Amino acid sequence: MIFIRSLVFFLCFIINTLIFASVGFLLGWFLPGKTKFIIDTNWSRSTLWLLKVICGLSHRVEGMSNLMNQTCIIASNHQSTWETIALAGMVKQPKVWVLKRELIFIPIFGWVMYHFKPIAINRKSGRKAVKQVIEQGTKRLKDGFSVIIFPEGTRVAPDEKKRFGVGAAMLAERSGYPLVPIAHNAGVFWKRRGIIKYPGTIDVKIGPAIDCIGLSTGEINKRLEEWIETTKQSLPMHKIK
Repeated sequence: MIFIRSLVFFLCFIINTLIFASVGFLLGWFLPGKTKFIIDTNWSRSTLWLLKVICGLSHRVEGMSNLMNQTCIIASNHQSTWETIALAGMVKQPKVWVLKRELIFIPIFGWVMYHFKPIAINRKSGRKAVKQVIEQGTKRLKDGFSVIIFPEGTRVAPDEKKRFGVGAAMLAERSGYPLVPIAHNAGVFWKRRGIIKYPGTIDVKIGPAIDCIGLSTGEINKRLEEWIETTKQSLPMHKIK
């Protein structure tokens, strides 16, 4: 039954995404500046509604006030596709994503992403990619866009750990903007591979902005990683309805 419900959700998710992507691609040329973010916000909300109704998978958020009414750098752990969907609706202010360059070339999806001016990096380019994050990220922040980044760089299973990249920490140090950490356990219910979506409740914790004043990139990154890893470990690692 879980497999069938997951398959039904997957089909609905594809249809829903194609609809919003098509609308986004057409309206993206005409909607002014930050108004176009209503598209990804409603795509996120409708997808999460489908996930709850079809698969019985919902979520709860603690610390939402830490994200309200401020342009900031948002750093989250990365376990599945769920958080890319959820953060699109959870982050109310206009935002841009730091993502791998290959995603821009996906038909329709990539074309729509173009309208949202993401920071598309080549993860294999090392220092060049970090420099791009700092330069473009600082410009987006000054223009009033929050920057969402996954410091792990790729999806990591809930019981695994990967060293954090320095992009988010260095952007915070150089730009002077707040760095808000987020931890969740989405990978328990929505695996990084496979179609199964288990019923239950995903826990999301949004921490207060890390005070980066006077800290080096290494010190900021250490605080960020410690907060996310410690908080992640405090969340349920098994499925609880």
